[in-house]
Amino acid sequence: MALVITFLLGIANFTMHRAVLESGHAMVRAMMGSGNLFSPRVTLAIEFGLLLISLLLVANGVEGWAWVYAFYTSANGLAAWLIVTGRI
Repeated sequence: MALVITFLLGIANFTMHRAVLESGHAMVRAMMGSGNLFSPRVTLAIEFGLLLISLLLVANGVEGWAWVYAFYTSANGLAAWLIVTGRI
């Protein structure tokens, strides 16, 4: 069950990530400027890497990692909400 929850949290993280990238926020535009290391492909690859590591750990019995990933998702949700709604 922890594996399924972690996977669903991963889907939520990708959805929030995409919303932030498409928000047009000034901070996102500055990070995605020409020649920057943080292109959308790189940031999405990092997000995928975090999900993959989390899924592998949970699948190998480290179910506490699902809680860590849930906390990470909560922090991402708060940050995405702040960025997309223009509160920061």
